[in-house]
Amino acid sequence: MTIEQDDMRRIALLNGDCLAEQLKGSELPLEIVVFREALVSGPLGGASWGEFWETRVGFLTKQYGATALEVQEKTVAELDKIRSLADGVELSLWFEDDLFCQVNLWFVLNLLSESKNIKIYRVFPPEASPANRWRGFGDASAAALTQAYESRVPFTSSDLALGKNFWEAYRLGNWAQLMTLSKSVSPCFRHLEEVCQAQLDRISADPTKRRPEKVILELLAKGITDFDPLFSQFSEREGIYGFGDLQVRELLDSIKKKAGEKN
Repeated sequence: MTIEQDDMRRIALLNGDCLAEQLKGSELPLEIVVFREALVSGPLGGASWGEFWETRVGFLTKQYGATALEVQEKTVAELDKIRSLADGVELSLWFEDDLFCQVNLWFVLNLLSESKNIKIYRVFPPEASPANRWRGFGDASAAALTQAYESRVPFTSSDLALGKNFWEAYRLGNWAQLMTLSKSVSPCFRHLEEVCQAQLDRISADPTKRRPEKVILELLAKGITDFDPLFSQFSEREGIYGFGDLQVRELLDSIKKKAGEKN
């Protein structure tokens, strides 16, 4: 699939500001919208759009020190652009395969599930080696990003419905349904079973049995206590989660707090 020369409005919803910077080096005719959230962390309640964001603002302000205005301007306003797209627009969703990005993607597909006259595509990150397949768009060159866009995959109505169902299962904590859905076959998703299993591996009632916490405890036991090398090694071992520094620091702080309570 090549870049057509026509007057169609083409919008790219990106998984973060880093990718937006990378795309500046390409000549792709895209309007950029950036998804700035981490729905893999925190509560997801709310019966309406407004109530959902009230829940998220409460979490983001308490957990990460964001302000309600920052959330509105940097996140909600960007997503409102997607909610109000006109007919005939092409929307490409640039999300990686790790859990962090997949949860965000499922959320977006839920928003778009009733869109009838918008052409929606998934742009996959360039294929990496088996040992580095969670790197995503990472250090992709402008040429590689252009190739990724030209190879975009269209969503069918059934693909959109699958994304909506994933979001509902994740939002409600219906893990049995999540694993059932993970066996679905769709050209718009990769590594679903592995990613969904990684989610199950992080929700044990016993924190010491949760996969991310276990890895952090192992690194601490090796004497890796400074955050930067700990984060780097965690990311290398558990790239499937796609956690950023905020999520890893949150886990580390929780582990330290529990250790302090025992002493």
